[in-house]
Amino acid sequence: MERRNAWLSYDEAKKAEVMALGEAYRKFLSKCKTERECVEESARLAEEAGYRKLADVIAAGDTLKAGDKVYDTLYGKTMIMFHIGKQPMENGMNILGAHIDSPRLDLKQNPVYEEAEQVLLDTHYYGGIKKYQWVARPLALHGVIAKKDGTVVKVCVGEAEDDPVFMISDLLPHLGQEQMKKNAAEVVTGENLNVLVGHEPLVKKDSDSEEEKKEKEAVKANLLKILKDTYDVEEEDFLSAEIEVVPAGAARDLGFDRSMILGYGHDDRICAYTSLDAQLKVTDPERTAVCLLVDKEEIGSVGATGAHSRFFENAVAEVMALKGETGDLALRRALSRCKMLSSDVSAAFDPNYADVNEKKNAAYLGHGLAFNKYTGARGKSGSNDASAEYVACVRRVMDDAGVAFQTCELGKVDAGGGGTIAYISANYGMQVIDSGIAVLNMHAPFEAASKADIYEGRNGYLAFLMNA
Repeated sequence: MERRNAWLSYDEAKKAEVMALGEAYRKFLSKCKTERECVEESARLAEEAGYRKLADVIAAGDTLKAGDKVYDTLYGKTMIMFHIGKQPMENGMNILGAHIDSPRLDLKQNPVYEEAEQVLLDTHYYGGIKKYQWVARPLALHGVIAKKDGTVVKVCVGEAEDDPVFMISDLLPHLGQEQMKKNAAEVVTGENLNVLVGHEPLVKKDSDSEEEKKEKEAVKANLLKILKDTYDVEEEDFLSAEIEVVPAGAARDLGFDRSMILGYGHDDRICAYTSLDAQLKVTDPERTAVCLLVDKEEIGSVGATGAHSRFFENAVAEVMALKGETGDLALRRALSRCKMLSSDVSAAFDPNYADVNEKKNAAYLGHGLAFNKYTGARGKSGSNDASAEYVACVRRVMDDAGVAFQTCELGKVDAGGGGTIAYISANYGMQVIDSGIAVLNMHAPFEAASKADIYEGRNGYLAFLMNA
């Protein structure tokens, strides 16, 4: 069964829509390089579309009815949106779930040190990365520094045209004979992912003697002075900071035809944005439409902001109570009767590495929204494995809406594999299938995706919310 390339079905008007959505997403991807930034921008877009904060609805003593739109967030790192449908929520909801964290480097709690008159920042990598891909490239710092007085300082350096950037050095080939004998996993070690951030020493201009002007670790002292002057923070404030090291620069159009987007964080902000955009376009739904954006998928969906958290369940309970649907049994029925798309990226077929794929069960750029009946590794370990009946339901929704879609697996059976949040939501008894957009270079500092797939993905998500 061959799925047709979606580009072949577009006239000029449709192609203009594809390009417009691609440009909106490109800007979102460039602006939102951390989970905090994703939540902040998504909340802004939601409020523009008429969504109210759930806490404000509760504080005002208001109730909810069909047509109302509310959202909630937790710790600035996860978010859920509800567009209340005509049917009771006890009948179930249509849910899109995506994650907004991406592989990166995090600064350690005690990161600053000086060596050979260079000042560097220690990092701890987050998620599955190829460490050698992160050296010798421009990097930016994004995040927050929380101070003991309760103030939170935002940090974003390396993105503006006149900003400095940072880097992790690599060994020159002239001296790299031994390094090149190592396998790829050992060429660069985790402890060598140290970010170079300065080398100018601080000079005490108010001292009389030359000796007094020289300070031990003067380069580090100069960096700390810059941080104090710029952000009013001390070195100790790094103990309560969350600073993420990410590739610097905006996402870019890829190819002479501008048919693709190259950028950091497609996994999984490409599914998060298309899910968000679909949720904002829902009108007069029969079943309550939900968009869930979660953190920590890249490290097992753990913690208060991950998919294993009770945040989703608690938010549903709050909304149902505001609709007058109370009781634990009603909540359990609602959760078990949901239909969900676990929206996460899939691996696009790469002709440079064709041998890891089984061609007729691979995802291809430009062939539309990709569905994985199961993910997991090798013998389907850790997968959700959607039922045949639910796959048929999803096929019907996509075909009725004219959405281009494809089915796929994540590589050959014994080549590896991967997982998503699908199995976590399925624990409630709801029907879930993995769906997403195919990307090249998954988990690399820069990933690539087709604008056609972005367009078909958004349309597929909207069709699901309205008609599943």
